[in-house]
Amino acid sequence: MTPPERRRAPLSRRGFIGAAGSTGIAAAALAGGGLASTAARAGDLPGEQNPATPAAALELLMQGNERWACGRARHPHQSVARRDYVARHQAPFATVLSCIDSRVPPEIVFDRGLGDLFVIRTGAQTLDNGVVLGSVEFGPQGFPSSRLIFVLGHARCGAVTGAITAIQTGRPAPGHIQAVVNALRPAYRAAIGQPGDLEDNMIRAQTKLTVRRLQKDPLLRRLIATDGLRIVGGHYDLDTGVVQIIA
Repeated sequence: MTPPERRRAPLSRRGFIGAAGSTGIAAAALAGGGLASTAARAGDLPGEQNPATPAAALELLMQGNERWACGRARHPHQSVARRDYVARHQAPFATVLSCIDSRVPPEIVFDRGLGDLFVIRTGAQTLDNGVVLGSVEFGPQGFPSSRLIFVLGHARCGAVTGAITAIQTGRPAPGHIQAVVNALRPAYRAAIGQPGDLEDNMIRAQTKLTVRRLQKDPLLRRLIATDGLRIVGGHYDLDTGVVQIIA
C-alpha cells in the first residue's frame, strides 16, 4: 500500500526570508554578475596572452611557485569563465614532467590553472621509450604555445627510496614497479659515489639525467634547434614549498 503523502509544514516568515535569500544568491551567481564576472574582475581573463618566450614561461612558473611557497597563491585560471573557454580551445605554455607523489601537484606548486600546463606524472619522473616519452613530446610538437619543458623532482621521493632498497638488496620490487626501479638505476650509479645523502643525491641525479635525455631526444632536439624549445629541471622542497632550478 502506498503511504499517504506527507503534508508540508507551512513556511515560517524567517524560513521564507532565508529561502528567498538563498534563491537570490543562486540567481545572481547564474546571472551576468555571478562567478564568471567575479573571475573576470579579478583578472582571470579566459583568453589572456601566453608568455612569448621560454624564458618568460619559466619566469611565470617561478613567480607562481614563489606565491605558493609564501602562502599567497592566487589560483589563476580556475573560474567558470576559464573552464568554458578551454572547453573549446587550449594553448598551454609549458609541459611539466613530475613525480606521481600526492604532495607535488604541478598546478598547485606553480599556482596555475586550467589550460596552462601539459602535465605528465610518473614515479620519480621516469621516462620510457614509448608512451611517457611520446606524451612529453606531444605538447611542444603539436602546440606552438608550449616551448618549455620542466622536469620536476622532489625531496624524500618514495620511488627513489624503494629503488635504493631493491638495488642494494637484490630483491625485485613487486609487479611492474620493478620497471621504475630499472629506470632509476642510472641515477643510482651517478649518485652512489658522491658524498652526502644517497637518496637526495639520487633524486637530483634523476632530474638531471632526465633533462639530458630529453635534450638528446631527436624530435625535441630539433625543436630546441629550430623553434626555441627549452628544457630545464627543478627540485621541490616538501617543507618550504620552494622549487630550485638544478638543471
